[in-house]
Amino acid sequence: MRSMFKTPGLTIGAVGLAAALVFSPLAAQAQLTTSPAATLAGTYRLDPAHGKITWSITHFGFSTYVGQFAHVDATLKVDPKAVAATSLDVTVDANSLGTLNPALDTHLKSKDFLDVASFPTATFHATKVTQTGEKTADVAGDLTLHGVTKPVVVHATFNQAGPNPVDKKYELGFAGSAEILRSEFGIKSYLPVISDKVTLTIEAEFKAAPAA
Repeated sequence: MRSMFKTPGLTIGAVGLAAALVFSPLAAQAQLTTSPAATLAGTYRLDPAHGKITWSITHFGFSTYVGQFAHVDATLKVDPKAVAATSLDVTVDANSLGTLNPALDTHLKSKDFLDVASFPTATFHATKVTQTGEKTADVAGDLTLHGVTKPVVVHATFNQAGPNPVDKKYELGFAGSAEILRSEFGIKSYLPVISDKVTLTIEAEFKAAPAA
């Protein structure tokens, strides 16, 4: 991701120029690309229909159990010429947790686990982006979950950029992964028979935000 992630250092003029590029005829005619260096700088919002966080844990040693957070909001600011200054802020609706098992969902949202009544959202704020390959970067940031804030690193991979074939809007696509220890966030029920380690798998499509 040699030029994928950056923004806080941009001037207002540069951001305005980036926004103009994103919504110019050039953007409308842009081709799909798998090269981060060929993407358009600007501000992007997560497409709520195509942004999900899947989690998995080990269940009593018998299986790996999987669930998902379906409602995620995120804003990404990038400059393909400046990876290190990417801006990323994410808010997860804890109540959107789902496992396709209503009784289990209710238990996971209770005080035994997420306690969504007291902690309705989780947030992630990126603090540092380090390029690790042509299309990859480590996104370090602060994750606030269950009322506790801890540093977490998301290993991100750039998929592609270009106009969506359905709505023709310019967008960026990423995959990501991270691991956390739930005990560090005060979620300790059923340890260790239900694993402390939680693996997070992320798929995200970001659409160019309208110019202000």
